[in-house]
Amino acid sequence: MRVSGGDIWDKDVQYLKNVGPKRVGLLRKMGVSTIGDLLYYFPRDYDDRSRLMPARAYQNGRQATVRGVVTGGEEKRPRKGLTVTRIFIHDGTDRVVAVWYNQPFIRNRIPVGTGLLVTGKIHLFHTELQVQVADYEVEDGGDMINTGRIVPIYPLTEGLSQRLVRSMIKTALDQWGDYMREFIPPDITVRYVLPELRTTLNRVHFPGSREELGMARRRLIFEELLIHQVMVAVVRKICRQKQKKHSYPSVDHLEREFMARLPFTITPGQGQAWEEIKKDMQYPYPMNRLLQGDVGAGKTVVCALAMIRAVSGGFQAALMAPTEILAGQHYINIKEYFNQMGISVALITGGMKKKQRENLLAAIKTGEIQVVVGTHAVIQGDVQFKNLALAVIDEQHRFGVRQRALLRQKGQSPDVLVMTATPIPRTLAMTVYGDLDISSIRGLPPGRKPTETYVCVRSQAGYVYSAIKKEVSRGRQAYIVCPLVEESEKTDLQAAVELKELLAGGALDGCRVDLLHGRMRAEDKEDIMSRFRCGLVDVLVSTTVIEVGVDVPNATVMTVVDAHRFGLAQLHQLRGRVGRGGYSSRCYLISDARGDQAAARLEAMRTISDGFVLSEKDLDLRGPGELFGTRQSGEILYRIADPVRDIRALEVAAREARRLVERDPGLRSSENRALAREINNRYKGFGFLAIG
Repeated sequence: MRVSGGDIWDKDVQYLKNVGPKRVGLLRKMGVSTIGDLLYYFPRDYDDRSRLMPARAYQNGRQATVRGVVTGGEEKRPRKGLTVTRIFIHDGTDRVVAVWYNQPFIRNRIPVGTGLLVTGKIHLFHTELQVQVADYEVEDGGDMINTGRIVPIYPLTEGLSQRLVRSMIKTALDQWGDYMREFIPPDITVRYVLPELRTTLNRVHFPGSREELGMARRRLIFEELLIHQVMVAVVRKICRQKQKKHSYPSVDHLEREFMARLPFTITPGQGQAWEEIKKDMQYPYPMNRLLQGDVGAGKTVVCALAMIRAVSGGFQAALMAPTEILAGQHYINIKEYFNQMGISVALITGGMKKKQRENLLAAIKTGEIQVVVGTHAVIQGDVQFKNLALAVIDEQHRFGVRQRALLRQKGQSPDVLVMTATPIPRTLAMTVYGDLDISSIRGLPPGRKPTETYVCVRSQAGYVYSAIKKEVSRGRQAYIVCPLVEESEKTDLQAAVELKELLAGGALDGCRVDLLHGRMRAEDKEDIMSRFRCGLVDVLVSTTVIEVGVDVPNATVMTVVDAHRFGLAQLHQLRGRVGRGGYSSRCYLISDARGDQAAARLEAMRTISDGFVLSEKDLDLRGPGELFGTRQSGEILYRIADPVRDIRALEVAAREARRLVERDPGLRSSENRALAREINNRYKGFGFLAIG
């Protein structure tokens, strides 16, 4: 029986030969649950051990790969707890001693007469050539996977060795490789000269040359991007084909009332974005729009206008945010205006008490609650709306295609608006978020002043803390952000827990200092944020849990410790937490990093305040994955591709995906069915594609 590549995503790793329960557990720890996960667990690096020379030809102290025949061996115990195993091999020119430490079993595995390759540092001791063995391979007629070739180096977890992971992947390739068939449509593989799937996976793990590796990586990058772009194109096609079950009034009295209640006039950028959204909401097919704007650009006001339009038509609206802190803040801000206008608003989170949740779910189901704000809890199965017409998702890059789909399924073809305060260049936005139309709010609301940014070394931290104390004495508040919670996670980083204790009894003595981090219980986090918002806390020491959307107008100082550990997008988000109340604000970036990349990133932060300009600069400066913060965008996992580094491949993949879906929207044709199966198997529950 021949199987598609997709079937490897259904086969548990426990069915792999010589993999017992303990190893299965270790593999799961690395995120490897299926054969597919294992075959797509790519090396982080490669070590070229393919050049074979006589031992004497290598420089003393350099890494060498030596091939020879075993002529003998011995074992020594120079002291308690140390066993030295010495295997003698002849490489055709000299006798070489291969040395292992505390591996006494080695001698029995390698009898006299065995062909052996060893890799390690070579040393000349008096007249004896020694190799301190890092890896070895017995020549038994099988394929070499540990030395004598370009060798893969994998990310590991404790309990698994490089040799073991290589062996498991080789077994998986041997066991499953012959049964895989291609899933990329043949016209595409021919057009771009892509190697077949089995060849690709063999070569990415065990390349015969750098050229083979390059071709395999090129195929896998394109494959990953194509799959994502097909998903995006399918969603867009489906949305455009659907007919909305609802319509909105052409004149909206609640909209006028809301505008009149605002203590400011909306900016031209906000006005243009709202006109684009309003136009979309009048179309017979559902809106699917991305609203991007710089931090503090006023996206929430535009979002509120869209919600009001939905409520005016007698329908419900929902807003989903990535964190409970952000969801709670949206709830507070929206409720302040909506309750005055007779619009009922409720907050739903994962940590609610059972009875409270049951009552809320009942009110949502009957339509008594018109606007629902929450976290992922909004898309849970027991949440049922009476007539959801508008679904809003904040911080788009934290969610993915599937999560947007789940929220969309809560209504009958609702309009969907997703928002992000992480602006990305338009070309990239159109390909990464290709299922969405795009509105951009440029510029800041009147009275919002740019935050002055300073780059400091650690020895200047005392000056920074003095500046914070001065601001506190004026009645203002401050944030201090650290990258990690516990010192043990990275020994050279200041941890938020320890820094809070240090500052409260030292440089910030007399200030009310509190701590916030992601491991706290939801109610504790909300309590601390509530106290900070109310002015009961002067200085909040925090991890990046406050990165997104937190709005405390009285906060005027943001200090980021070990700022070089953060990406530009993250730093800009953090800086956006201050300067929201019309007061002069400052951002201090503390870093002792000396690398060119880190210095350039911090200098960009110091000199550029516009998030759109900064995102363009980010493309020039960054390493892979930084623009999105991680290599994962929603549930789309980029194992090998990077949408920024591989922008040209992404554009080609997007073009091919649009062409493919235009011709065959359900991917039902014989040449496309394998691709549909692969997508559904990799991303369980995507569920838009026919695979029968």
